[in-house]
Amino acid sequence: MMTLLTGRLAVVTDAASGIGRATAIRLARQGARVVLADIAAAGLAETAALICEAGGEAHCHVADCADPSQIDGLADFAAGIARLDIWCNSAGVAAACPAVDVDPSFYDRILDLNLGGSFWACTAAARRMIPQGRGFIVNISSNAADEPIAGLSLYAMSKAAVNMLTRTLAKELGPHGIRVNAVAPGFTVTPMTVASDADAQALIARNAARSPLGLVGSPDDVAAAVAYLVSDDSRFVTGQILRVNGGITMP
Repeated sequence: MMTLLTGRLAVVTDAASGIGRATAIRLARQGARVVLADIAAAGLAETAALICEAGGEAHCHVADCADPSQIDGLADFAAGIARLDIWCNSAGVAAACPAVDVDPSFYDRILDLNLGGSFWACTAAARRMIPQGRGFIVNISSNAADEPIAGLSLYAMSKAAVNMLTRTLAKELGPHGIRVNAVAPGFTVTPMTVASDADAQALIARNAARSPLGLVGSPDDVAAAVAYLVSDDSRFVTGQILRVNGGITMP
């Protein structure tokens, strides 16, 4: 356990697995008390157990992060534990579909969670942070916001919007002592990225070959970036998109 975040309460969405789980564990290891949110109760319990076994403190709250009322309930739950210091929006979904084949239900599924979920969570967190004059918000974006990928028009559009939301809120909330940043991962090995691929190892190899480092990302790589952005080490950083992508894109 480290003490960089001791005394702070953090909310991490999509904490049942992948980047959200790694982020929650990383923040807990640095001393934060962590509220874990996800729609998957069993995964939340597993993440909480990992944190508690390492000596940390975790609280689970089942919520659909595409639902503004449930997000507000999550914020109330967290604020009932302690002052809300950190909010990391990790919830999101990536699904491929050619733009000409998108139907309204697919559109709503992607935009309601990836963009709507981030917007409502940021504003729910901000309303609790403004009176205290301090806070840290981090959105999880994607390399897809910089690099057009066939079949991912809605996903890319949602993440590009998250980047601009991050910048705009940094302007609005900075005077209240709240820093807002985003982390944009490149290809990262998570259950979401490899579970549906028939040849996951070939997929990983193709993406590693695109990086100047010859690597693909891990959830821990993203979690480390989040931990930096919510610490005092980044006191002069706001409105930035930190690209953790192995150099695949360099905007």
